[in-house]
Amino acid sequence: MKGGLVVQLGAADPVLTASLRLDNRYLVQGLSVDASAVEKARSALRAKGLYGSVSVEQFDGRTLPYIENFVNLIVAEEAAGVSEEEMLRVLVPEGIAWVRRDGAWKKTVKPRPKEIDDWTHYFHNPSGNAVAKDKVVGPPRRMQWVGSPRWSRHHDRMASMSALVSGGGRMFYIMDEGSRVSIQLPSDWQLIARDAFNGAVLWKRPITKWHNQLWPLKSGPSQLARRLVVDGERLFVTRSITGPVEDIDAASGETRGVFEGSEKAEEIIHHEGILFTLIREGQSELEDYAPKHNVGDQARVRTEFVWNAQPRSIRAYGAGSGDLLWKKKDKISPLSLSVAGEVLVYHDGENVVCLDRKTGDQRWRSEKAGRRTLIAFNFAPRLVIYGDVVLYAGGDNKMQSYDLASGKRLWEATHDPSGYQSPQDLLVVGGLVWSAPLTSGGHSGVYTGRDPRTGEVKKQFPPNVKTYWFHHRCYIAKATERFLIPSRTGIEFVDFDKEDWDINHWVRGGCLYGVMPANGLTYAPPHNCACYPEAKLYGFNALAPASTTFQLPGKISDEGRLSKGPSFNEPVNEVVAGEGDWPTFRGNVQRSGASEQALVGNLDESWKVQLGGRLSALTIVKDQVYVAQIDQHTLHALSSVSGEPQWSYTAGARIDSPPAYWKGRLVFGSADGSVYCLRAQDGSLIWKFRAAPVDRRLMAFEQIESVWPVHGTVLVEDGIASFVAGRSTFLDHGLRFIQLEVKSGRKLLERVMDHRDPETGGDIQDRLQTLQMQVGLPDILSSDGEHTYLRSQKIDKKSGDRLEIGPISGNTAAQGGAQKGKGAHLFAPMGFLDDTYFHRAYWVFGRNFAGGHNGYHQAGKYAPAGRMLVFNKDKVYGFGRDPKYLRWTTTIEHQLFGANREAPDAPAPSAGGGRTRSNALVAFKPRESMNPMGKPVTVELWVFPDGPGGVVLAHGGPLNGYALTLKKRIPSFQVRADEKLVVISAGKPLKKGWSHLVAVLGEDKSMKLYLNGELAAEGQATGLLSKLPAQGLDLAMDSGSSVGQYKTEF
Repeated sequence: MKGGLVVQLGAADPVLTASLRLDNRYLVQGLSVDASAVEKARSALRAKGLYGSVSVEQFDGRTLPYIENFVNLIVAEEAAGVSEEEMLRVLVPEGIAWVRRDGAWKKTVKPRPKEIDDWTHYFHNPSGNAVAKDKVVGPPRRMQWVGSPRWSRHHDRMASMSALVSGGGRMFYIMDEGSRVSIQLPSDWQLIARDAFNGAVLWKRPITKWHNQLWPLKSGPSQLARRLVVDGERLFVTRSITGPVEDIDAASGETRGVFEGSEKAEEIIHHEGILFTLIREGQSELEDYAPKHNVGDQARVRTEFVWNAQPRSIRAYGAGSGDLLWKKKDKISPLSLSVAGEVLVYHDGENVVCLDRKTGDQRWRSEKAGRRTLIAFNFAPRLVIYGDVVLYAGGDNKMQSYDLASGKRLWEATHDPSGYQSPQDLLVVGGLVWSAPLTSGGHSGVYTGRDPRTGEVKKQFPPNVKTYWFHHRCYIAKATERFLIPSRTGIEFVDFDKEDWDINHWVRGGCLYGVMPANGLTYAPPHNCACYPEAKLYGFNALAPASTTFQLPGKISDEGRLSKGPSFNEPVNEVVAGEGDWPTFRGNVQRSGASEQALVGNLDESWKVQLGGRLSALTIVKDQVYVAQIDQHTLHALSSVSGEPQWSYTAGARIDSPPAYWKGRLVFGSADGSVYCLRAQDGSLIWKFRAAPVDRRLMAFEQIESVWPVHGTVLVEDGIASFVAGRSTFLDHGLRFIQLEVKSGRKLLERVMDHRDPETGGDIQDRLQTLQMQVGLPDILSSDGEHTYLRSQKIDKKSGDRLEIGPISGNTAAQGGAQKGKGAHLFAPMGFLDDTYFHRAYWVFGRNFAGGHNGYHQAGKYAPAGRMLVFNKDKVYGFGRDPKYLRWTTTIEHQLFGANREAPDAPAPSAGGGRTRSNALVAFKPRESMNPMGKPVTVELWVFPDGPGGVVLAHGGPLNGYALTLKKRIPSFQVRADEKLVVISAGKPLKKGWSHLVAVLGEDKSMKLYLNGELAAEGQATGLLSKLPAQGLDLAMDSGSSVGQYKTEF
């Protein structure tokens, strides 16, 4: 073991506990049944400055307080009450338990399950088939761990993660750890290793130079993901954009060797002891890139910076010796290099080529295999070796199968548009090669599975869920032996055997790379997405399926949750906080950050105390200041006059914000899942309440925390403490809204907020509208005296019921503009404690927040908003960005401002809740005079097309609407009613010149298409349009989400 989490059972000696942390690759936690021993050990470790990375916790002596597959090493001199079965439960695969029983030490190693798999290459393995042989990965139901950073650097520029692989119980990735404040600040690219099961950071190595971070969004470069490969204990990587391939020890991060002549490697593949590198000979196509525009660079690089089709070299090395085995020069399409068995196969820009992998000799070259004319660097052809065939898709809507032995083409079929601004999907799983139109929200999503050898369609099925589909996220789909895993909106798990879609719009992968299904987990790297901002997970998430070994009881017993401290029955000096005090986070329960007390004289320094580490905000009452040393889990009381320490108290995990003071008591939560009440005068414990339903710990942002953490600041009103425990309504049985009596710790109320709709009992995702979703994440609570608020969510103080559950509209302007009226309050959509200055985050004094690329800036237009706000009875003062610069800007600027509390009148949103502006040259906003709801529709046009394909007319989008389109000059009439699409097409193309088209949707749902006065096609729609389309009527293009299966902008 060379890093990870060490747990010591029977931690009686803090010196011994601390000694188990050999260096900063280790985290150590000692467990003891003795509460007094825990307190003494914490004090001793804190005095040595070690607490945090080394911690001590009390447990019951029988059940280890951890999730399954979490601990790397257990050391136990006294483990009489903990069974071997319990130790194996919490150990990671191949984790070790050293236990002394009856005077003898015994080593036990947990075997690695055969049902889980590594992910060693970008496409899982060298064959190009991005499918894990993992039978454990499944729909996310539990958090395994979450790590830093909270966000990717910037939405409008290059993705912050370039590559991610996993092997040997570890995971490795290349990440830009530069400032999240501005993408214009320098990058800090790092090669990082974590434990795959608990997320502990094992080591980091700097990347000396990488691709320009100002490369535009959704533009790749996808090849960066192929610069990192793992093979057990060895890592192969380029630590510079032009540097050689290095052989790095996976455990320590130390370079073991360099492959001579591998400079300018663009791709790496490892197979059975041979390392294959794709070497660029001349200057990179991307070398001269420099940004020219604020947002226009995305379109620019699609044509200016493309694959040059110049020859590259394949160089094959002995992976162990570093010797050059052979080399071959040829044109090689990006991402097409694949190896399996005894062959290496690639696409040369025109043909599929097969070489002997040991000698480099050509075995065959196929007939012409097409591709897109221009290969931009967010795209590449896909090639998969599977069994005795080679499958190829070049982005020209076709895929072919070739005999692996001879290169003979076996069949050709349609390859559906998939991915979005990324390579397309080509997956072989369950013995079938799968394709589905997934790029646009208007696409059907119908999966077609073909026999790889014959091309025969063996299976075909559509989505069986009714939801909003966005465009596919900007990365490829992956798969396992049980699931296809696209990301049409969130992360979908498609069971191809049961033909069932499981949607999870509240989580997604990072741009460019996407997600990684491996080790029985789904890894979702940090993103910078503004869709569903109050519900979507942030950070680097490792998500687990539902547990097969533990089920949370339906009713949680309160027995043992309340612990009485030494001062429980002792008197408390019930001093009431006065007007000049600051008794809670931001001064009061409204979180106003304002005081009526005037400042007197100059603000000269009176005293200074160095506590060390990250500090929380302050609570100040009378002569004492209370501040938490966040990562040391410690609350300090200081003299407000001199700064002299008065007392300190250490909890079981982070205290991320200051306590609430109430009548001589301090109440605060901790990431250990408990709420504490201390006597303010001396820090003595009055009571402690376990808010978590059970004591289970995981890794969160590089420390051990409860599965159900509580923010430090709890809401205290009239002697009642209210708070939320948990991480997401969708994980680990949801969030828990709890109220306690401050004097006694007695529980008054506990309500669960989970994936179930509290009104219907169904999936609460059924409520989502476009990119808007209800609140699903925890935060510090606030109050206006009448209601409690969790972010924008209103909560009934007495019942704990969620009131007015959002969203109110799928229209971003309507959602973001609904700020006026009762219930306006200060909230932070991305959380009060998010201090990253993520460029899409800001606070709002209002009632609602909108999500999506066209939504996150809306609230800032209609309500006082900024990075930080304070308010009094009349005004809101802030520091933040001018609202007009919130969207599509690379430059980050800020201003100080003052505004009236009352939000201005927002313009009335367009009917139907859709977009309000079109990019079409001729466009009509949604209006009642053009409302086709429940009516027959006739459209008559004269057309003179200037190309073979395009949109003639479109009214509506992926939920409701109709469109007239051309493909290869053949007209089609498309009607979508309640998301169900029917398309009829003429049997012949338009002639040159003018043509007359009439499309008719009859009262009887009949569809007819007339071409130059003759009936050209007919069919039956599923219904008339059920409501006014959210998107208006466009001529000669469709500038919104498409009605049917076509590109929206031809």
